[in-house]
Amino acid sequence: MRVERIRAVMTDIDGVLAVSWRPVPGAVEAVRAVREAGYPIALLTNTSSRTRGWIAATLREAGFPVTADDIFTVAALTAAYLNRHHPGARCLLLNDGDLSADLPGVTLTDSDDPDPDVVILGGAGPQFDYATLNRVFAQIRRGAHLVAMNRNLYWQTDAGLQLDTGAFLPGLEQAAGVQAEVTGKPAEAFFSTALEALAATPSQAVMVGDDIYGDVLAAQRLGITGVLVRTGKYRAETVRSAPVAPDHVIDSVADLPALLADLSGPPS
Repeated sequence: MRVERIRAVMTDIDGVLAVSWRPVPGAVEAVRAVREAGYPIALLTNTSSRTRGWIAATLREAGFPVTADDIFTVAALTAAYLNRHHPGARCLLLNDGDLSADLPGVTLTDSDDPDPDVVILGGAGPQFDYATLNRVFAQIRRGAHLVAMNRNLYWQTDAGLQLDTGAFLPGLEQAAGVQAEVTGKPAEAFFSTALEALAATPSQAVMVGDDIYGDVLAAQRLGITGVLVRTGKYRAETVRSAPVAPDHVIDSVADLPALLADLSGPPS
């Protein structure tokens, strides 16, 4: 069944375009081809260890024809959420990396603040040790709001799969009796923000990802065409156990230009 003509492309970065910031074979050429065919493109990432500017510069150095305006980070979505729902709050950020440049308007407090208003969980790393998580547990029990930038269980690096925030978050939620507000994928706001910037409706866009739940099925629930790649964190067993099949599965993002042409041809 043919879909409405595709007019915009959204894609994950980690595991799709690059692994540990090294381009996936054929990825640079694929993004160039998508650009040359006239598709606007948005790069959506739950990565919280790097700023938007750093990501853009690193991808450009690798040959990708992208700018900072093409990149939508979970930090920017988190800042918008906090400024809207918790203006002026003292926020404790637990994250592997400095994101202050991507959190305008957010007041970040010191790690030894016993009673922050909001605890933000970014990407997992050495900071997610027992003492720190236990302190966060106590802060949430005392009334701090819990915000998480992602629920990803793991991500792909050149050293193999690494645990991410989703491996720790459910335990904190259950122990503290709270439900975190998740600002990154699969949150609807993340996709909606990118669609608005691309001037596209859900039926006019594709979302390319290596995470069947956070990238592909989350997009499909909104009416976006989902494209799963067999790179990065892709695992055949995860696809087999998923409640819904992805709209399309391709070997890698290198196959995206051909898929776009097959779906509906280049935009007019």
